[in-house]
Amino acid sequence: MAAPVVHFEIMGGQGKQLEQFYSQLFGWKIDSNNPMNYGMVERGEGGIPGGVGPEAAEMGDPGIRRVTVYAMVDDLQGTLDKAVSLGGKVVMPVSDVPGGPTLAMFADPSGNITGILKG
Repeated sequence: MAAPVVHFEIMGGQGKQLEQFYSQLFGWKIDSNNPMNYGMVERGEGGIPGGVGPEAAEMGDPGIRRVTVYAMVDDLQGTLDKAVSLGGKVVMPVSDVPGGPTLAMFADPSGNITGILKG
């Protein structure tokens, strides 16, 4: 499969409240003991890694709530450029997460946000 989905995020509201909700609903183990207070969802058998966290201030609007999937690609900037040529919009330019991956985000022509990770 080209560009497989390798991560998901559920972002918005109060991070701890979301962690409790999804922990109780699905039995997820979520660890947000890190400098970014980002709730890493422990991957279960056959699952993909994910995160739960507070409002997405990294996109310039602390009121944004979103569910996002991340696809793995070889060329982040090339993929962003192609998304724009197809009618999309860059939401987050290519960025390095401290201690984590290199990623970017775009909105499709309908406004849905998708993330991409360096493969």
